Amino acid sequence: MNGKRLGLAIALAVAVLLVLNHWQQQRDASARQAARQAQEQLAQASETRIVYPADALPQLKLPGGQERTVRSLLKVPRQLNHGEFAWDDNGAAGPVWIRVDLERQLISVFRGEDEIGTAVILYGAPEKPTPQGAFRVIAKATDHYSRSYDAPMPFMLRLTDDGVAIHASRVRPDGATHGCLGVPLRFAEKLYGVAGMGTEVYILDKPAPNPGKTA
Repeated sequence: MNGKRLGLAIALAVAVLLVLNHWQQQRDASARQAARQAQEQLAQASETRIVYPADALPQLKLPGGQERTVRSLLKVPRQLNHGEFAWDDNGAAGPVWIRVDLERQLISVFRGEDEIGTAVILYGAPEKPTPQGAFRVIAKATDHYSRSYDAPMPFMLRLTDDGVAIHASRVRPDGATHGCLGVPLRFAEKLYGVAGMGTEVYILDKPAPNPGKTA
């Protein structure tokens, strides 16, 4: 009797393992198919983005000496001017994260390993510098109004408890902020649509003092 029970237990265990193995194979096949489809979409969008080969993927610097691998960057034919931006979310997959290069005065938005947006920004004046480091979005508001500075901040993504945020602003050559990151209105709206609570934001490289007016 004990032998029969042992045989049944072994048969049941084998059956469970076979089912789990089949389920895992289906998951792996689905993941591979999704990756192929994303890659095909990216390749078809070659007019708007640069897709790098697997053995030459760029490594982007992050605060604290960290790096992050990316697969594609937007193809911007010329240097962006104040108030301009580029956006293409076609074929990209994965969580959204944001990289801000204060020295180059640019924000880059990524979905997974693919850049989907970039724009010229405003950053903090010398007396109110933009903080550097790794942050997360801790609050969102489409129609935020700052009582401290008596100014509207549409499509606000707050990064710090003391009010530093990414928000829509009139991005102009002589402009600066009170520590926030100002981006063009249409770009801010698109960014607000893809960024959620907890979205990672990396701010790096301290720029030279900006004598511009605050706004």
